[in-house]
Order: sequence, then structure tokens, then C-alpha cells
Amino acid sequence: MFTIAVLLLSHNIYNNYLKVLIKKERMALYLIGLGLGDERDITLKGLDAVKRCKKVYLELYTSQLHTKNIPRMEKLFGKKIQLASRETVEEDASLLIQEAKKQDVALLIVGSPLSATTHMELVLQARKKKVPVYVIENASVLTAVGITGLFLYKFGRVTTIPFDKKNAPGYELYQDIRKKPASFENAAIITPYETYLENKEQGLHTLFLLDIQGEKMMSAQQGCEYLIKQGLPKTTKVIACAALGSMQQGIQIAEAQKIKLSHFPQCLILPGTLNFKEEEALALYQQ
Repeated sequence: MFTIAVLLLSHNIYNNYLKVLIKKERMALYLIGLGLGDERDITLKGLDAVKRCKKVYLELYTSQLHTKNIPRMEKLFGKKIQLASRETVEEDASLLIQEAKKQDVALLIVGSPLSATTHMELVLQARKKKVPVYVIENASVLTAVGITGLFLYKFGRVTTIPFDKKNAPGYELYQDIRKKPASFENAAIITPYETYLENKEQGLHTLFLLDIQGEKMMSAQQGCEYLIKQGLPKTTKVIACAALGSMQQGIQIAEAQKIKLSHFPQCLILPGTLNFKEEEALALYQQ
């Protein structure tokens, strides 16, 4: 009887330990990739995590789904979804992390969760606060461009074409060190084109991500207009992609001055030195 009592006591202690352990592990911050198309692109693992979380946020300022329908997303996920602004994720990140100490919190991110440096900073801050972070991956534009036939390992540095100088690479740096050039327009916003020239020297392809400001998304045509102003010949052949990962995705290969696509979000590629297989694949989209 004594042996049985000891075994039962040990079993109960172990079960209680497991409950505490599971409860502790579930108090975490989940960064969940949504993919590129619509709410159905979430992975099964991602969906399981969403259903487990008490609070679910959706971040749409670093990227956008091709089809954004929050009510439909809420119905599929079975959760109320709250939009997270740039301020929530960056400036008020501590509040998000504090919530994750008390309950499971999910941050839904278009594409792959850590494609944007903003989200890695959130991971670092959470780890410093001893909050567990789980990252659930999904498709990203960085890999989806493989549909063009260009080899992914031949892409060089990725860059973003901004709507205005405040979003240009280097702007904050100039602000901080008080060395903003007399003509910042030429000194900093030209960086995306300079990135292309550097990649081109090495025979590498250049992927241009296009700026997003709220509901406003830059088109491939606007991106080409920017590059032409910076020195790109109008007749340069470019690859424009729209709504990658969705049923409405489009790929156009044409001169920079003739690029025009209808669906969003969009991106641009200026190819480097082409392999014969890349040329064969690109021929499928030639106009």
C-alpha cells in the first residue's frame, strides 16, 4: 500500500509539474508568417498557434497581402484580430512584450516573420525580458521571385525604393550624426540605384522592394520612373512582379519605360549576368 501511495503521489506531482511547465511555455510571443496571397496561406502550425493565443495582432505596414480581408481572416482563425501600427511594434514594443508575459500573444506578419529587421528587434527585446518567442515561417517575396526563373543564389543586396526621402536608406543616420548633406535628395535617396550598380558589377541580380505607406503601395511603374530619374536607361529590360504567391500573380518583362501591372503588391528585378537556363525561363514571360 505504501508503494502504491508513493507512486500515486509521484504521479500527481509529475502531472502538476507538467501543467506548470506547459502553462509557462504557452505564455509566449508568437511571430507567425501569413505568406503572400490571402488568409488561407497560413500554415497549419501557424493556425494552431493563432487558436492558442489570447491576443492576436496583425501588422500590415512592412508588407500587404494581395487579398486583405480581416473579417474573413477572423472567421477562419476563430479570433478577433487587432491591427498593430508601426508604433505598436516599434515604439511600444515593450507593451506587446509585457502582454506576452501574462498570456499568449500572436503577431501576424505578411510573408516571412523575420524578413524585416523590425521584427528581429522585437525578438531581441522579448528575449531580454525573458519572454519566450516562437517564429513560425511562411513564404516570402525573397523566395517567391524564384518563379521568374532567376536563380536565387545569384541575387545580390536587396534594396527598397521609397516614396520620399524620409524612408530612404541612411536618412535616420544623417539625422542622428547631424551630417545631413546639403543635397540629401542626391546623397541618400539615390542609394537603391547605387545598390543596383554595385550588384551589376558582380553580375548579380537586384531585387527592388517597393515602398508601402498605409493603404498606398508603390507600383512597378513608379519604381521604374524613379530608377530612370537616377540614370537607368529607359530601354533597359526589367522584370516586374505583381501579387506573387496569389492566383492573380503577374510577371512582366519589358523596357523600364513600358512597365505596367495592375495587381499589388509589386516589386522590380534588374537582372545581372544570366545563365542559359535563366534565359530560357525568362523567355516564357517575354513580350
